[in-house]
This record gives sequence, C-alpha cells and structure tokens, in this order.
Amino acid sequence: MELAHSLLLNEEALAQITEAKRPVFIFEWLRFLDKVLVAANKTDVKEKQKKLVEQLTGLISSSPGPPTRKLLAKNLAALYSIGDTFTVFQTLDKCNDIIRNKDDTAAYLPTKLAAVACVGAFYEKMGRMLGSAFPETVNNLLKSLKSAESQGRSEILMSLQKVLSGLGGAAASSHRDIYKNARSLLTDRSMAVRCAVAKCLLELQNEAVFMWTAELENIATLCFKALENSNYGVRVAVSKLLGTVMATALMPKQATVMRQNVKRATFDEVLELMATGFLRGGSGFLKSGGEMLKVGGSVNREVRVGVTQAYVVFVTTLGGQWLERSFATFLSHVLDLVSHPRATQTHVEAVYSRRCVSFILRATVGSLLGEKAQIAAAKEICQAIGKQMKAVEAVVNDTSGENKSGAADIAASQHVMVCALQELGSLVQSLNATASPLIQEASIGLLEIVTSVLLHPSMAARLAAAWCLRCVAVALPFQLTPFLDRCAERLNNLKTSPEAVSGYSFAMAALLGGVHQCPLGIPHAKGKMVVSIAEDLLRTAAQNSRLSLQRTQAGWLLLGALMTLGPSVVRYHLPKMLLLWRNVFPRSLKELEAEKARGDSFTWQVTLEGRAGALCAMRSFVAHCPELLTEDVIRKLMTPIECAMTMMSHIPSVIKAHGAHLKASAAMVRLRLYDILALLPPKTYEGKLKICGSGALEHDPSSIYLRIPAGEAVPGPLPLGVSVIDASVALFGVVFPHVSYKHRLQMLDHFAECVKQAKGVRQQAVQLNIFTAVLSALKGLAENKSTLGPEEVRKSALTLVMGALDNPNPILRCAAGEALGRMAQVVGEATFIARMAQYSFDKLKSARDVVSRTGHSLALGCLHRYVGGIGSGQHLKTSVSILLALAQDGTSPEVQTWSLHSLALIVDSSGPMYRGYVEPTLSLVLTLLLTVPPSHTEVHQCLGRCLGAIITTVGPELQGNGATISTIRSSCLVGCAITQDHSDSLVQAAAISCLQQLHMFAPRHVNLSSLVPSLCVHLCSSHLLLRRAAVACLRQLAQREAAEVCEYAMSLAKNAGDKESSGANVNPFAPGVSSRSDIHCRHQGVNITETGLEGLLFGMLDRETDRKLCSDIHDTLGHMLSSLAVEKLSHWLMLCKDVLAASSDMSTATLLSSGKDEESEKKDEMDDDTMFTTLGEEDKSKPFVAPRWATRVFAADCLCRIINLCENADQAHFDLALARSAKLRNPTNDLLVLHLSDLIRMAFMAATDHSNQLRMAGLQALEDIIKKFASVPEPEFPGHVILEQYQANVGAALRPAFSQDTPSDIIAKACQVCSTWIGSGVVSDLNDLRRVHNLLVSSLDKVQAGKGSSSQLYRESATTMEKLAVLKAWAEVYVVAMNIKKEAESKPKRAIKNTDDDDDDYGTIDELPPDSLITLVQPELPTLSRLWLAALKDYALLTLPAEFSSQLPPDGGAFYTPETIDTARLHYRNSWAPILHAVALWLNSTGFTCSESTEAAAISGLQKRSTSINLNQASGAVGSAKSLPEINKDRMHLILGVSIQFLCSPRPEEPIEHVTACLQALHTLLDSPYARVHIAEDQLIGVELLSVLHRLLLTWNPSSVQLLVTGVVQQIVRAAQDYLQEKRNTLNEDDMEKEACTVLGEGGDSGGLIPGKSLVFATMELLMFILVRHMPHLSTKVSDSPSHIATKTRLSEESARLVAATVTILSDLPSLCSPAGCMTILPTILFLIARILKDTAIKSADNQVPPPVSAALQGIKSIVTLSMAKTEAGVQKQWTALIRSTLACILEYSQPEDSVPTPDEVSMLTAIALFLWSASSEIIGVQSLQNGCMNRFKNALNSCDPWVQAKCYQLLLSVFQHSNRALSTPYIHSLAPIVVEKLKAVERNRPASNIELLAVQEGIKVLETLVALGEEQNRVQLLALLVPTLISYLLDENSFASATSASKDLHEFALQNLMHIGPLYPHAFKTVMGAAPELKVRLETAVRASQASKAKAAARQPAPAIHSAPTIKLKTSFF
Repeated sequence: MELAHSLLLNEEALAQITEAKRPVFIFEWLRFLDKVLVAANKTDVKEKQKKLVEQLTGLISSSPGPPTRKLLAKNLAALYSIGDTFTVFQTLDKCNDIIRNKDDTAAYLPTKLAAVACVGAFYEKMGRMLGSAFPETVNNLLKSLKSAESQGRSEILMSLQKVLSGLGGAAASSHRDIYKNARSLLTDRSMAVRCAVAKCLLELQNEAVFMWTAELENIATLCFKALENSNYGVRVAVSKLLGTVMATALMPKQATVMRQNVKRATFDEVLELMATGFLRGGSGFLKSGGEMLKVGGSVNREVRVGVTQAYVVFVTTLGGQWLERSFATFLSHVLDLVSHPRATQTHVEAVYSRRCVSFILRATVGSLLGEKAQIAAAKEICQAIGKQMKAVEAVVNDTSGENKSGAADIAASQHVMVCALQELGSLVQSLNATASPLIQEASIGLLEIVTSVLLHPSMAARLAAAWCLRCVAVALPFQLTPFLDRCAERLNNLKTSPEAVSGYSFAMAALLGGVHQCPLGIPHAKGKMVVSIAEDLLRTAAQNSRLSLQRTQAGWLLLGALMTLGPSVVRYHLPKMLLLWRNVFPRSLKELEAEKARGDSFTWQVTLEGRAGALCAMRSFVAHCPELLTEDVIRKLMTPIECAMTMMSHIPSVIKAHGAHLKASAAMVRLRLYDILALLPPKTYEGKLKICGSGALEHDPSSIYLRIPAGEAVPGPLPLGVSVIDASVALFGVVFPHVSYKHRLQMLDHFAECVKQAKGVRQQAVQLNIFTAVLSALKGLAENKSTLGPEEVRKSALTLVMGALDNPNPILRCAAGEALGRMAQVVGEATFIARMAQYSFDKLKSARDVVSRTGHSLALGCLHRYVGGIGSGQHLKTSVSILLALAQDGTSPEVQTWSLHSLALIVDSSGPMYRGYVEPTLSLVLTLLLTVPPSHTEVHQCLGRCLGAIITTVGPELQGNGATISTIRSSCLVGCAITQDHSDSLVQAAAISCLQQLHMFAPRHVNLSSLVPSLCVHLCSSHLLLRRAAVACLRQLAQREAAEVCEYAMSLAKNAGDKESSGANVNPFAPGVSSRSDIHCRHQGVNITETGLEGLLFGMLDRETDRKLCSDIHDTLGHMLSSLAVEKLSHWLMLCKDVLAASSDMSTATLLSSGKDEESEKKDEMDDDTMFTTLGEEDKSKPFVAPRWATRVFAADCLCRIINLCENADQAHFDLALARSAKLRNPTNDLLVLHLSDLIRMAFMAATDHSNQLRMAGLQALEDIIKKFASVPEPEFPGHVILEQYQANVGAALRPAFSQDTPSDIIAKACQVCSTWIGSGVVSDLNDLRRVHNLLVSSLDKVQAGKGSSSQLYRESATTMEKLAVLKAWAEVYVVAMNIKKEAESKPKRAIKNTDDDDDDYGTIDELPPDSLITLVQPELPTLSRLWLAALKDYALLTLPAEFSSQLPPDGGAFYTPETIDTARLHYRNSWAPILHAVALWLNSTGFTCSESTEAAAISGLQKRSTSINLNQASGAVGSAKSLPEINKDRMHLILGVSIQFLCSPRPEEPIEHVTACLQALHTLLDSPYARVHIAEDQLIGVELLSVLHRLLLTWNPSSVQLLVTGVVQQIVRAAQDYLQEKRNTLNEDDMEKEACTVLGEGGDSGGLIPGKSLVFATMELLMFILVRHMPHLSTKVSDSPSHIATKTRLSEESARLVAATVTILSDLPSLCSPAGCMTILPTILFLIARILKDTAIKSADNQVPPPVSAALQGIKSIVTLSMAKTEAGVQKQWTALIRSTLACILEYSQPEDSVPTPDEVSMLTAIALFLWSASSEIIGVQSLQNGCMNRFKNALNSCDPWVQAKCYQLLLSVFQHSNRALSTPYIHSLAPIVVEKLKAVERNRPASNIELLAVQEGIKVLETLVALGEEQNRVQLLALLVPTLISYLLDENSFASATSASKDLHEFALQNLMHIGPLYPHAFKTVMGAAPELKVRLETAVRASQASKAKAAARQPAPAIHSAPTIKLKTSFF
C-alpha cells in the first residue's frame, strides 16, 4: 500500500499485483492524491500535470467503482483548479463523448458513470469558467437521462445538481429544461433516483424563480406523489425540497425578486398547499368525486409523514425569529389539521395524525425557540386550548339540540386538545423551573385552562390534560401538593358528574405518578387522603348507575397510582388494600357459578371493569413495592388472582349471553391478569395456569402514572388488542420454563395446528404472534438455564421453526432464525447443532430463490451467535465459505445483505477463532465496497458492520508492525474511508464506529487531522444517528488526546473562512444544500468560531433532546476540561461565563427582539451572496438559541470542576502574590486567583437564577470558592484576605435562598454555604457578618415552629433535611466561634500602647474583636443546645439495628415522622457530626452545670415567638423532672453511644470531616471534669472506647485522624489518673494502713492485666499499633517478615508528633497500676522508650531536639521518679534490675556505630544523667554501668562540637551536685581533671563564636561548683585550679581593642567571676594570689581598664546586667 503513496500513479507496482487487488491500489492512490494536491507546491503540480491528467482520464475508461469514480472526479477537478486550465475543455469533451456513447452494456456502465461524475465535479469546482460549454453539457446529460437505467439516472441528476450549484444564476437558460426533464422522475420506481431528483430540484430552486411562483402547486402535487410508497431517504429528500420551496415562496431571496417582478405567495396559500398534502395526499384536487370514493379516503401514511417532515423543514428554514412572530397563525393551522375530519377517519388514523402534529410542534417549538420565546408559545397554546374548550362547553350546555354538528365538533376537538396539551406539557417540562412565570401570571391562567379540560366529554382530552398537569408539577414541584388538594376538593364537590369523576381522578393519578420525579416528594398525609377518596368512590359506585362505571375505574386508578409512591407510603395501607382486593372477586367456585347466573350486561361491565382495575392496582403494587412482597402477602394476593384465572374461562359464555360489547372489558381483565402474573415469581402459581389465548393515552389510562420508558417524552400505550397479545407473549415466556414437558408439547402442537388453520393475511399475523411467544419462551429457558425437553418436544419446536425459514415475510424469517439459534443454545448438544447447521448448508447449496437463501443464511448467523465460538467452531469453515460466496451474488442485493449480516454475527461471536478467515473476509468487504452501487444502502450498512466486527476480532494486534498486520490495518483504513464518504447517514455512522474501534486498538494509525474535522461537520448533521456516532467517537478521542482534538477542530474554523469566500460553498456531503437553515447549519458546523469545538458542543446541548447524546456531550466536555482547562484557563472560564450569563440576559432579551424585527425583514431580502457572509457574522455575535437551563447547570458544574483541577495542579492558582509574579515572568501564565471576580460573578449569577437546579449548582460553586480562597492573603494589605472585597456579593447571593417559598434542598445547601462563609474567617465587617447571621437566625425560628406547621408542600423528610441543615450550620458556626475564642484566650493580650491615642482610632480598625462571633451565637445557645440534643437523640434511635425497631417512638422524633424514616436517616447521617461536636463544646463550657429547668425557662420565653414546640419530646413528660446528675448521665451516654457506634465502623465513603468531628467532640467532652469522672468510674466504658479507637486506626490512615485519636486516648488516661489519685488521697486522708493504698490501681497484688477489662492493656495495644505503623522496626514480627525492608528514614513532622504523643501517654500508664501491675508493663514501656530514643535522637545541624526525643526524656524522668516502686518491698528487686538494664540499653545505644546516623550525644547524655540523678540508689556500685557512663561523659567532653561540650558541662554540674555523695564522688574523681585540662587549654585557643564561649562559661560554672562543694581545708588547692584559669582569660589593653566580640565577652565573664569569687572565699583567694604575683598584676590591670570604660559609658547608658545569661537554653528543662 505504501507504494501507492506517490504523486503519479506507480504503474510498475500496479502491474505487479494481482487483478483483484488493483482497484484497492488505485483507490488508495486517489486517496493519497486527494490529500496531497491541496498541500503540494503549485510548480510541482504543473510539471507533472500532463502525465497526471493522462493517468486520471485513463482511469475513467477502466470502469471504476462508485467510490473510485467519486474520488477520481474530485481529483481531476482539483488538479485543474490548482494547475493550468488549458486542457480542461479537451477532458470535458472526452467525457461528453463517453456519455454520448450508445453502448448500453453493463460492462460499459461504470465508465459512463465515471464520465458523468467528472463533468459534475468540473462544474462544481470551476463553475463560471466553463460557462461557455455548459449548454452543450446540459443537453448531453438530459439526452442520456432519458435512456439511462436507474444508476445512470441518479448519477446524471447528481451531476446536474453540481452543474447548477457551480454556475449559480449563470445557468438560467437551462433551468426550464432541467426542471421539465427532472420532475417526471420524482415518481421514479427507484428510490435512489427520487432522492437524486429531489436534491437536484432543491439546487434548482435557489435560482429558478418559476419553481416557487408559477409551478408552486405542481411542485407540491409532485412531491406528494413522490412520497407515496417512499422509503426514509426519499422522505427526507422530498420533504426538504417541499419545505424549502414553500419557505422560499413565502420569503424569496432579495436578488431573485429584483431580477423579475414576482408575485409573492401569501402565508395562507402556502399553508393551504401543505395542508392539502397532509389531508388528501397525492390524489390531487382534480379527480372527480367518484374516483375519490373508489380510492377510499384515507391518505397513504408515507405521504403524511413526509408532509409532516416538510412542515418542520419549512419552519426551520424560515428560522426561530420568524416562528416567534407568526406562531399564533402557525399553531392554529397545525391544530386545524388534526381537527379536520379527513385526518381522523378511523381511530387509528386519528392517533397517527396526532403523532404527526405533535412531532411538528415538538421539532419546531422545542428546538428553534429560546426559553423566553417558548414561554410566549406556551401562552399561545393556552389560549388555543381555552378557545376550543369554550366551544365545547357551548355544545355540551346546548340542550335544545339545535347544534346538530356538535357531536362531530367535540370528536374533532378532542384531537386538538391532545396535541395542544401534550405540547404544552412537554414545553413546561423542558423549561422546568424557568416556566414559573406561566403559572404565576394570573392573566395567562394556565392552570385554570388545563383543569377545565379535565371536564371534557372525551376521555382522550381528559387524559391529555392530566398528563399536562403532571408535567407542570414535575417542572414546578411546589405546585404538586396544591394541585392534589385542588383535585381532591373538586372531586368531592362534583361527585355527581361522570366527566368530573373521571377527569379529576386521572389528574390525581397522573400527579401521584409524577411524585417520583420530584426529589422532595409530597406530605405523607396525602397518601391517606387518596386512599379515603378511592375507598369512597368504590363504596358509592353501586349507588348510582349513571356513575358506577366511572367511579369504579377512578377508585382503582387512584389506588394503582398510590402504589407508585413506594413502600414507605404503601406499607401503612397494605392491610386495607389486601381486603379490598379480596372483596372484588368471589370467594369460592360456588360464588363464581352463582354470579354467572345473575346480573345484566351493565352489571357485568362494571364488574369486569372493577376487576380489571383491581388487578391493575395489584400489578402496580408488585412493580413498585417489591420490598413489601413477603411470602404471606403473595399468598394473600394469589387468592384473587386464582379467582380471576378461573373467571377468565367462564367469560366467553358471559359474552355470549350479554352481548359483544363486553369483549373490551374482558380483554382488559385478561391484559391485567397477564401483566401481574408476568411480574410475580412463577413458583407462586405453578400448576394453576391455563394459557387462554401506535400508541395513544386513551388505550390505557393506567399509563398516566407509570414510569415512562427512557427516551419517550409522552407515554403511548398500544391499543388493547395488541397489548393483550403482547402481555400474553411476555407471560408465555415467563411461564414456559416452569411447565411440564407434556404441556409444552401440547402447546407447540396446538401452535402448529393454529398456523395450519389460519388463511391469508390472518395466517401471517397468527404466525408472528406464535413466533414471538416461542422466542420469548426460548429466551426464558435460556435465562433460567433449563433445557427444552425430550426429543418429541424438540421435534415439534423444530418443525414449527424450520417451516418459517422459507416464509416470504422477512420478519417471520428473522424470527425463525433467532428461534433456531435460541433452540440450539437451550438444547446445547453438539449433534443437535450439527444437524441444524447441516440442514441449512444443504438448503443453501441447492436453493436458488432469494427467500430460502436469505432465511437459511440468517439461520447460520444466529446459530453461531447463540451457541458461541467454541460450541460452533467445527462449522465455522463451511459457514464462512458459504456466506462469502452468497455475499458475492451481485444480482440480488437482498441476499448480499442477509449473508453479510450473518457474517457479521459470526465474526462477532467467534472472536479469536475467526482470525484465520480475516484476510479473505476483508478482501471481500473491500471489493464489495468498491463495486456495490451506493443506492443499495442496506448492503453498505452490513459491510460497515462486518468491518467493525473484523476490527474487534483482530483487536490489539492491530498495533503490530508485521507485514500481514500492516496489510490488514491498511485494508481496514481504506474500508473506513470508503464508508465515511457514503451518502447514507447509517453507513457514515458505521464508519465512525469502525474508526473509533481502530483508534482504541491502534491509536497511532488513525489520522486525527482528517477524522476530527469530519466529525465536527457531522455534529451539525440533520441525522440523530450520525450526531450520536460523532459525539461518541469524540468522547473516546477526547479521553486520550483532548488537546489534539481541539486543535484540529480549530483548524477547521481557520480554513472555513478561506473556502467560503472562494465561492466553493457547496459541500455535496452536507445534508441538503441550499435551504437557508442548512447554510446556517453548515456555518455552524464548519464555522467553528473562536470558542472552538467546546463552544460548538455547549451549543449542541441546547438543541439536542436525546439523552444518550447529551450525556456523551457532557462526558466529552468533561474529558476536554480535565486535560485542557488548567492550561487554557481564561478560555474555559469565558465559555462557562458566556453560558451562565444567559440567565441574567433573560430580562434584556425582550427589548432587543422588538427592535430586530425590521432588520431581519431586510435580512431576508438580501442578495444570496451577501447572505452567506452576514449569516456568518450574525452567528458569531449571537447564537440562535440562548443557553437553556440544563446547559447552564452543566456550566456551573464545570466551574466547580475547573476549581478542583486547579487545586491539584499548582499552588500558585490560590496565591495572589505568586500568581502575579508568575504572570510577570510569563504573560501567558493563566492562574485561577486572577479570575476570582469572574468566579464570584458566575457563582452569583447561578445562585440567584430562576431554575432551582441552577441555584443548587451556583451555591455549590460558591461554597467551593469560599473553601478554596478563604485563606488567600491580599498582598497589598497585609493581614487581609482577598475574599473580603466580595462580602456584599456573597451576602446578596445567599439572601434569596432564604425567602419563604424556597424549596428545602436549596435552603439546606444555602445554610451549608452560610456556615462555611461565617466559619471561613473572611468576614471582617461586623455588619456583613450580622446580615448573614440574621439569615441563619430567621431559619432557626422556622425550625422551632415544630412539626405541625401548616404550609407543607413537600414530604416530611424534606422538612427534616431543612431543619437538620440549619442545626448543622449553627453547629459549625459555634465550633468555629469557640475555636476563635480559645485561640484568643491562649494568645498573650496585645500590650496596650499609650492609651489616649488608642481609644479614638479603635473604631476604625477593621478587625473583628475575637469574641464577636461567640457573642452572636450566645443568645441562641439555650435553644440550640436543646435542639441539638434532640437531633442527636433522634440520630441515636435511627441508627439502632433493625431488630430494635420496636424501641423507636411511635410518633417519630423531634425532627422526623415515622413514615419517612428511611429518607430521614440519610439527612441525619449528613449532619450529626458537627452537631455532636457542638454539643460536646457546649457541655464542656456550661452544659453539665445547666439543668433542663433553666432551659425550659428559656423556652417558655420563646414560646411567645412560636406556638407549637414539641417540648415534651425533648425532656420527657414534664411531670417527672429528672435531677441534674441523671440528666447529665443520659447526655454522657448519648454522646458516647453515638460516637462509639459511629467509630466502630465508619463506612469508607464517610467524609473524613465526620471522623475528625467525632474525635474532636470526644476530646472536648473529656476536658470537662464531670465527663472525666464519668468515664473513669466505669472502667469498661474507657476500655470499650479504646478498642473502638484501635479499630478506627486499622481502617483510617490519615495522620490527622491518628493525632486526634492519641489526643482522646491521653484524655482517657489522664481521667483515670485523676480518679485514681483522688481515691488514693481519700484513703490517705482516712489514714488507713498504707498497704491498702498502694494496691490500688490495675494489676492488684498479682500484677496480672486482663485484656478486655484492663484500661492499661487496651491503651498499650492501641499505642503499640501507632508506633509500629510509623516505626515498623520496633516490632520484631514486622522487621523479621520477608516483605519488610529495613529503612531508617527520618520521621516526617506529623509522624514525629504522633510518636511523641504516644510516648507521653506510655509514660503515664505506670501511674495507673499497682506496684505489681507496674512491673508487668514497665519492661515493655521502657524497652519502647529506649528504642524510640535510639531511633529518633539523631544529630541535626541546628541542634533541634525532635518532639519524640523530648517526650522520651520526659517519660524516662517520670518513670524513674515513680515513688511507689521504690517504697514497695515486694517489687524492689525487680525494679532495680529493670532500671539497670534500661540504663545499660541506653549506654549501648549511645555507642556511635558506623552504619547508623550519628546519635545525638546530648539527648543520650541527658537520659544517662536522668538515671544518675533520679535512680542513684539502684545504680551505685554497679561498676560496668559506672564505667559506661563515665566513658560517655569523657567522649562528650572531648567532643569537637562546642554545643555538646556546653550541654555536657551542664549535665555534669547536676551530677556533681547530687545529694548522694556515693554517686557523685567517683564521677568527680574521674571527670574533674579532664574539665580542668579543657579549660586550661582555652587560653591558647580563645572562643571564636558564641557557642564556644557558652561551653567555656558552663565549664567554669562546674569548677566553681566543685570549689563550693569542697571542704574548707581543700579550698586553696581548688581555687589554685580555678583562679589562674580565669586570669588567663583576661586580655591586656592592646589586645582587648582588636579582639573578637566572643573574646571580649570571655574577658568580661572572667573578670566578673573573679570579682565575685574574691569576696566569697577571701582567705583562700589571697593565699592563691599571693603565691603568683604575675597573676595579681594582670588582674589589677584588667580591673582598672574596666573601671575606666565604665566611667566613660556611665554617661551614655544604664549599667549593664551583672551576669550575661547563656544565649541558648535547652528547649525543655528536665530538672
């Protein structure tokens, strides 16, 4: 294939390949040429032009296939337009000669067609350049048109279309000729020719004025005729022609009108013509009456559908603004269509006409008008309905009977009503909350008008009105409850009118059915109301025979609708329902018999209707409340059902007795019976069953409340007869698998018998029904994994099926093939499969007729499909070879289609087993693609399917580079290219899905640069399928390569400009060419504006209604957003902003539209060339539909996603200073924080919109913005944050959400945003804070209004949600307030500056005083605390497991009602955590001291504000007031219970905030003394809590959670410590024997700790878990496991804090134990502490002590100083051993090793010193320990690090000073000499830095201490060491001036010490000084110098401090 990629055709390569592959090679070369010509250098092209022209013209006569000739023509034309045009006329002549050739053989045909295609392409590309030759060309084409066969005819017409489009107005002379020749072909028998004519005429009408003036009527008649017996393609083309011509006639283009003086058609004339087609079809106006009668009046359905589509084209062409202006006229015209008697001759035809008219309205009003215009349209529709209704009422009230035609009027009016009401409903539903003005404006009176139709005499109109009301209620849920009440009230008032009973019950049923679409539901009491109304209706049905039928129907309909409310409502009414059902049917056979004997036909009718209704309600119950279907309930249901089954067998005799009019009612009963049986499990009625034998609402009223199948807008149940058959078929499928083999055989034989007996048309129908039933049964068997049965059952089934494989009806053949496959699947035996396959093989080899070939080839496909690749593997080869052979049968496209379809099934099901047949199949597919005429679209569709299946089979292998794979891949690509260029939308869609598969498996080989633009063009196709495919493909591409996709789409936008201006404006593949909307559409498609593909997709969201398509667009935009939004931030934010801004433009739109009218009038009359350009411009400035609400909601969601994406991308997005510097560095940098004002503005626009969904999204966005930006500082004003400037905006966005009529879910969200906003700390202005705070206060008042507030619109759980949201918001605010207060208390107060200034400028300071928030919350606390506790109590009850449900209070809790318990649970689950935290804070601050009586007082004050507060629920019965301790105990239990229950097993999807809030609550609670005592008294609570926390740690990793857990553990341990201490103290005070006191604590005498009861054990278990998680090597189990890798990394800061906290708690534990208990746990604790010390005490550069080290040292200190261990005799020995071994450990650890990082000597020395200091008695005299300690000190003294020396001196000082001389003496002896040596050396090596100076100072202190410790007699010797050393530090005057500061400080220090020592020991000092005179001289000099300098300085500065303190202190002092 690579060889084909050259500018000239590679003829050698072509000669070498086989004949079969040449067409593919040539096609590949032409494809390459097509791409390369555009891009190539002009001179290169001109050089080779001659040769190229030769090669290309040579190919014309090589009989090329359809795709090849298309490309060939395109290339030739392109070549001439790029290169020289000298030879173009020669080539043109050549083509004309070929066309003139008389050779009519099939072999010459392709050459002729190629020549025709070339002529078309030349004119299209070069247009007027060829003007001189065109008359000849056109004549030539028209001449050959007369004699051509169908393929030639369509090709010539397509060429003519191109000639016309290329020449434009220049071809005027030939217009009439073309028109005359073409129009007769509009009724050609070949559909492809009809399409081509329509397209050609469509092109012609652009210029040919006569078409839409003089010939207008003829064109219309022709089009109607062309529509008769047409297929889909023809209908699309012809309706486009008809609609466009009509639109042009009404509004001609300016240029053409100016050329000739034309009479414009009037609107009425045009509509009249269209209506003729709709009502009379193609029969025309001229036939005499007699003929009309013969034809039989009804219009051919295809014509009616075609005209319907033409109406849509007509309106679309004229555009949205035109529709807006002339909607009233158009509406009345369209509604007249359906009221015309000719449109409604039979019921079925009437239904059909209604569907057509509804389609016209939906397609125009639904997509062309913006929201504003749609509201106006809805008003018009309302008026139309009102007018009709007035007329009807006039007839109904006209008793005199003068108005004879009244009945006919009413019949006609019902259809008008149905269409109008359905459109109104759909409009309101699509407008959603935006439709609220329709309801609120009294002048429109929509509700009054719609409800008035509920009294219409016709049932269809009443049902439509009910449906419309349901739509309104779903769109505006706040209307739902008032509607229901109103209907109920009217039902009661108008009980005596049959229409009212029926109409209002329909409405109520419809509204109940809509409840499931309203998330907030309806109040529970409405269910009771409905039941009582229904009961009443059923009870009174018998009283009045005029009403009994309606009342019966209405009662059951309401009960059926009630069931859709689901189990939570139905549960309460179930017993009553079961009773009603039992009473409708006779109890026993005897009663049944008796019933048959009596009663007239009317009673029977009522009875049957009643029973049908009862069964229908049952079915609704089974479908909607499956949770209530217990064994017991099913058993109770079975009684009436069995009775109904028995009754069905008696019905025929009843009908015989009372007349055939009962048939319908009986059929209804049968339908309902089948329906319910199909839903119940078949086990329940096994063995009791005997099988007895376009939609519109009125066929089945129950569908008014059922859920609509996805994708349908309005329910349309089928007629009764059809429904019964459908239901019986479905039931047969369910039952068949459960029936015995004997019965199965009987049924199958019975079926065969039925088929034999039926004759003619009926036979087909019977067969179809039987087949569907058999298929349904086989499917049931397959799903139940059961078998078909023994041989005779199989045989019977087989004969039934095999007979139909040769049936002429294609649907039957399909069914038979399917059934065969299913049978093979169910039987599942290889021999059976082989037999069937062989049968088909033989048939296919011998048969020659189309029918049997198609049937059996499908059978093979189905066999493989259902048995699967493995089961049918051995037949694969034969099947494939036979099907490949059949697919080549060019004589019958039908055989080709069926065999290719089967082939695709086989490829799909065989999977990898097919790999061997891929090459032959592919080459066949390619050959067929290149040769089959494009008019055989079914063949091409199947080829596309085969191609897709092959690509899937080869799969990921396609990435490979082997020769065979490359060939397969390039063949697939060629196949895709051919199908992509096909004119049929289905084939194009198949091509797109093939390319999508290819891209999935081999992304590198799919060329996006050509694929993406073609997809973008398809996005504007008029075919939904194509748009779907294009979006699905884009969705996949955007997942991987979003950036490339957007780039290529933008390239389309850039190229579009150039192409349009060059006049090549006709794209033959764009659907239709010249209708104005299409130009518009193409502009939309090709003219992707600067918003790119994203903008186009956002625009599509407004126009598309298809769910799948919209969700794919959402996904595509989502993928693009996630990969591009951060880089192209402004672009995406602008997109969202433009979409969202539409909501604020709603008000301005009206002003603009009025001014635009005249302008658009002018625009419509402009010249067509200017039209192109202006349309483009107009488009850019204003899309033709403003974004609808759903798109705006999506844009708001996108906004939130963009914020999240930025958060993960880069911190600079949320830091203004960083962002600004980044922007300066690189102006292309785009950071979110720079767009903050836009973000706020968008969120504000969304949050204040009409649409509730948009308000939710806006509030969500606002909350995100606050959370992310709350802490971003404002660089220009330090101490402020950037959000402060938007305080007013946030307040204004929140205020509307708290208005009276806001739905609960929005209030709940707004409360959430309020608390986030107040808690964010942004609000600096007290007034702003107050405003938001007042919103919360107002909502709190609402909460207190108690349960029974009157104005309830929604379900009770909605109120629950709202109230809990308010309480949660308050809780969050309170928590924040308390935190701020706590911080303010812990901070030191700001020093008050000079007070007099301070007072007056205090007011201007912008900061809030820290307690302002708490002062705002304080007044509400009494109320809040009560409500919070009530909410927690509810939550605690609701989380009880199901088996305790009997403990729940019968009348609900404080905030929920028992009926809505399930939904309420969710709301509690969302809000309990902050409430718990708030309650804990409150209890901690005041709560435990505050009894409920004070609260009650506070409440009685509030009682004046609100009436019904449920006080008694909060505090139990008032009579038995509890004492404070009891109340407190209850509260403790509540909080601990809730916490423990939650922490036991938080669900993984639980937000982490809940866990942290719960832990913080526990921590806060345990701060209060009461709670501490409570938890310490009952040790088991503590243990339980600890084990729950341990569980929590196992599942929750974040360190924040672990830190909180350790905090709680510490609180528990401290509480126990305090409690124990208290106990010990009281014992001591009582002065009992000491022994008893020490045994207190865990472990008792024995020292045993019991797991599960011991607090200490539980704590250690938990702490050990944390330690091992952060320092795995502590556990031998972990470190020995093979997976453990020994890494000694430094702990992270959080881990260090955690480990420190754990160590602190560990060291507290011994104090909880008795001495014996201590001995049990101490070894573990000491081991852990020593290890942690070793692992964390690592030397760091800045000498920082990490938290774990200081904690460990603290721990050692507190353990070593334990008092009781020393005093207790029993454990003395153990204790000593423990202390010694620990010290030994530490000594060993502090030995520096090579491998580990150097230990921190200071920390280790500190630890050693702690032992020496505190545990002297145990250590004295242990030589080895003593030596070790001394060594460590010696090392430290000799350290080269002055910091270590300094610390060592400090520690030595403490050791030397130890009171126990036995300990200190050896150390003094050993270490003092070294100290002296060290200090002596300083004279030669003076300190250079402060740290070194510090070391010397500390050393001197040690010496001074030794002097002080020494005996009097040794003092002189000691001073003789000290004094000379000090004097040696003094400097003489000369060196003093030049010395460093540290050196000077040393001099000062020495001098002062000397001055201090002299007076202390005067005698010894003198002795020393006397012995050394030189010392004396130095000292005196220094003293003099110092006095002199002091005298100098005294004048300038105050005296210096005497003693310079050491500059660095230890972080923690341990002594």
